[in-house]
Amino acid sequence: MLGTILYGPGDVRCEEVPEPKILHPTDAIIRLSATCICGSDLWPFRGLNDITSPMAMGHEYCGIVVEIGSAVTSVKPGQFVVGSFCLSDNTCPHCKFGFQSSCEQREFMTGAQAPLARVPLADGTLVATAELPADDLIPSLLATSDVLGTGWYAADAARVRPGSTVVVVGDGAVGLMGVLAAKQLGAERIIAMSRHKTRQDLALEYGATDIIPERGDAGVARIKELTRRIGADSVLECVGTKESMKQAIQCARPGAMIGYVGVPHGVELDGQSLFFSQTGMLGGPAPVRRFLPHLMDLVLERKINPGKVFDLTLPLADAAEGYRAMDERRAIKTLLRL
Repeated sequence: MLGTILYGPGDVRCEEVPEPKILHPTDAIIRLSATCICGSDLWPFRGLNDITSPMAMGHEYCGIVVEIGSAVTSVKPGQFVVGSFCLSDNTCPHCKFGFQSSCEQREFMTGAQAPLARVPLADGTLVATAELPADDLIPSLLATSDVLGTGWYAADAARVRPGSTVVVVGDGAVGLMGVLAAKQLGAERIIAMSRHKTRQDLALEYGATDIIPERGDAGVARIKELTRRIGADSVLECVGTKESMKQAIQCARPGAMIGYVGVPHGVELDGQSLFFSQTGMLGGPAPVRRFLPHLMDLVLERKINPGKVFDLTLPLADAAEGYRAMDERRAIKTLLRL
């Protein structure tokens, strides 16, 4: 079968790879209905993460179960399932506390940019639908696997509440999902920081009330102007750079919460400035499994349409072009059809 392998910066290839097999009794094999490229895949593609050996790419997935290990009881062949990019048993103390992304048995999904994928810890990771979903819902269900769950976690961690004012730093797929999540959680004002027309338009469609193209000090000043010098009740940091984190902290009012889900690269925090800002911070890899049943229901009931974040669809064989398009900001997020 074909699979996407990253060999080095800018060098991603779709080539023949072995079909996955059951390795442990807790595994499942699924036939993917669709897969995609994540913004976090661009970090190694750009050479910002070390690549010591060829990497099987892909950690967002949904599809039909074709085989299960002898210990798997919660899903069965023929069912449509969605799973998180963080694999978890969903039974350890951290999972029960709602942080499946810190499971004592945690693994990270790999190799999902392919027609078939092995899912370890299947019982704790996979959520099945009652029946096979309509084909037009596949992109949105795929989005719940990571990008929607991550944006939702950013909003949840930032304690978005009905009537609150929210700032979303970052207009990539996760930031746009953060806008959607903030709207669903009842925010009254959602300020999206974006310079790109297509992303601005989608942010507005998902519920943004204001768009700010400025960055740095100018962006902070504009937010303070819009909020009568108060700042935001909640800030979603969805980028992961030093500049975006600094901006997020400076946009927050005293007592605000910052939900940070951008994978950090070069982020350093000044303890004294953070101390006097009187803001709280919660982030890290999103515990998507906590939110997955609810998010899947919202999609299946057609209350949300996160699949619109996929603005480029390509066959798996053209995955390299999907990476380039996202890297060059010609696409927000690439859907790969199998």
